[in-house]
Amino acid sequence: MAKIRVKKVKSAINRTKKQKLTLEALGLRKIGQVVEHDATPNILGMVKKVEHLVSVEEA
Repeated sequence: MAKIRVKKVKSAINRTKKQKLTLEALGLRKIGQVVEHDATPNILGMVKKVEHLVSVEEA
């Protein structure tokens, strides 16, 4: 299964509760933090919801 790297590039301040919880569920807490996930439909949907706060690349 393909892997993706998700990096938090913007703050969650002044964002909705759902977006903050989505970032937390992805494992992103601090700006600049990078996590790796399998490219499942669930993860890709979560990334899509916060794409303005993160950057994504294939691993």
